[in-house]
Amino acid sequence: MTKIIGTLGSHCSLQVLKGAKDEGFRTLLITEKKRYHVYKRFNFIDHVILVDKFRDILESDFQKRLNKLECILIPHGTLISSLSSEEIENIDVPFFGNKLILRWEADRNLKEKLMLESKLSIPATIRSKTEIKDLCIVKLHGAAGGKGYFLASDRNGFDEGYNKLLNEKVIKDENDLYIQEYVKGVPVFLHYFYSPISGDIEFMGVDRRYESDIDGISRIPSKHQLNVPMEPTYNVVGNIPLVLRESLLDDVYKMGENFVRASERLIPPGIPGPFCLEGVYTKDAKFIAFEFSARIVAGTNLYVSGSPYSDFLFQHDMSMGRRIAFEIKNAINKRKLNRVIT
Repeated sequence: MTKIIGTLGSHCSLQVLKGAKDEGFRTLLITEKKRYHVYKRFNFIDHVILVDKFRDILESDFQKRLNKLECILIPHGTLISSLSSEEIENIDVPFFGNKLILRWEADRNLKEKLMLESKLSIPATIRSKTEIKDLCIVKLHGAAGGKGYFLASDRNGFDEGYNKLLNEKVIKDENDLYIQEYVKGVPVFLHYFYSPISGDIEFMGVDRRYESDIDGISRIPSKHQLNVPMEPTYNVVGNIPLVLRESLLDDVYKMGENFVRASERLIPPGIPGPFCLEGVYTKDAKFIAFEFSARIVAGTNLYVSGSPYSDFLFQHDMSMGRRIAFEIKNAINKRKLNRVIT
C-alpha cells in the first residue's frame, strides 16, 4: 500500500495514526517543534515533519512534499482552528472527506442553515443583543473548544462579556459573536461515520465534555457560589464516556441520516467520513442540537479500543481513527478513492 496517512500533531492525531497503522498504512505526523517531545515515544508514527507553526502547511513547497509522499491528509479541529476556510479549500493535497463542508462548520449562519435543512431541533438564534430577553449563550465562530463562550441574560450582560473578549483581543467586533438561546439539559455529543462506499451511516459512540470552569463551579456549595468572583468559561479540558438509553437510538440514527442527506443536497458530495451532532437532551429526552462538527472530534479519543456501539458493528476494536483508515483502504481496493477525498 503506497499511500501514507498524515495529520497534524494535536487534537486526535494519536488515534488517527494508530488506526492507520492497524490498517496497514504508513503514517506521517506534521507537528510543531515544541510538541515533538510528546510524539517521539510512539512507534506507530513512521515519519515526522517538524514545523515552526501549523500554518506552514500552506507553503507550496510543503504541499509538494506531501504529494510526493502520496499523503492523504486527515482534518481535525486543530487544522480548522489554525486556518481559514478559504485557506483549507486551497490546500492542494488529497483531503479525506469534503473540505467544502468545513466552511459550513466554521460559519454559524451556514451551520444553522444546514441544521435546519437536516430537520434538527435547534435553539433559537438571537440576531441582536437588543433582542436578548432570557438566558443566552454567546459563542465564537469556528472550532474554539468552548473558548470565549459566555452567558448573558440581557444587553448589559452581553456588553460585559463582549468588552472582556475585546480587551483580551479574542475578537475584533460583535460580528465575531453568535448569540443562541440557552437550552437546559444534559450536554451530549453523538459520533457518526458515513461511508459512501457501503452507504451505511454508523453510530460510533457518544461523550460528554468536561469544561473548565463551568463544571468546576458545580462543586462549590450554592451558598458560596454567589460570592465567587468569576465569569464561568467553557474551555474543554477532557471528555467523559456515556451510554444512551437504548430507546433513544431510533432518533439518533434518524438524525444522522437526515444530516447526511441534507449535506448531500447543500454541499455535494456531502459528508463522507466522521461527523458529530452536538446538543442537549432535555427533561423530556428530546435532543436539541446546538452544533455540528464536520470531521472527527476529540471525544472519540475515549474509544481507541472501540466503544459499546462500534462493538455492535465490527468484529474487532474500531476507533474512529481506524474507521477512517479502513474506509480509505476499502476505497482504494474498490477503486473508489475519489468518493472519499477532495
